[in-house]
Amino acid sequence: MSISSNQQVPVYFIEPEGLTGNRHFKMYNFEGSLPEQSELLIPHRKNHYLIIFLRRAGGTRQWIDMTPYILQDNRIYFSSPHNIIVKEEFKELWSTGIAFTSDFLSFLENPTLSNLPLIQNPHNGHELLLTEVDVNFVEDMMSKINAEYRRPGEWQQRMLGAYLTVLLTYLSRLYNEQFKSNDTSAEKLLLQKFQAKINEHFRELHEVSEYATQLNISAGHFSEVVKAQSGKPAIKHIHDRLVMEARRLLFHTNNSLKEISFDLGFTDASYFNRFFKRETGITPAEYRASIRKMYH
Repeated sequence: MSISSNQQVPVYFIEPEGLTGNRHFKMYNFEGSLPEQSELLIPHRKNHYLIIFLRRAGGTRQWIDMTPYILQDNRIYFSSPHNIIVKEEFKELWSTGIAFTSDFLSFLENPTLSNLPLIQNPHNGHELLLTEVDVNFVEDMMSKINAEYRRPGEWQQRMLGAYLTVLLTYLSRLYNEQFKSNDTSAEKLLLQKFQAKINEHFRELHEVSEYATQLNISAGHFSEVVKAQSGKPAIKHIHDRLVMEARRLLFHTNNSLKEISFDLGFTDASYFNRFFKRETGITPAEYRASIRKMYH
């Protein structure tokens, strides 16, 4: 995997495979295997669009622009080059993915593709629910794209482009149907501002009331809006972000548990230990031992 390291948030590029050297289009296939381990718990961007058809997920969890997703079976997940992605934990996956750059879209000489809802993503959504009919259609298209991807030749790019155009158009129709009643309201904007504030201040601000003050709104009304818009209490958003950062530090650093607890704004390491176990079911030390055993 190629990485641009001259930016604060690393950018991952498509790594060419085989003899084609294609840096603008790639297929990913997982049949009960684990994704790229080097991405685990590292906030990053990709220089490309990514569409994943997930057949079986096993509870894998990731964040896109600070919104957590517990990946579900028979769904589409998608991201764009500007999104910040954090893969919090990996489980075995059964999935097919398509990565393609903006340049690849331009190669197709179809300017309307860049304006499709799935590409523009005006509602900042990253998950599409599929009916059984949708699953059958997506599986068929993914199979056709996969077969063409494995068949280099002068017609390959045209065929890939034709199939991708059909798939993107189909998924864009689903996107509009799923998000048609999800207009960006003041309440939705408040949730987005809250998530942005958490990302800025999660180390020093641990209470809902502190974020309500930051956003100039009463704590009671603020909590009601966040719960209505996201389906979970405001405090859970804060705790999820703390746990994700704690996991990152436990995996990627050799800092002591005391150092990590202080870094995350806990004045008492024993309280951090209890907090982490309450949220995850295991202690920080147990998590560090298990994750390193799994990935090293």
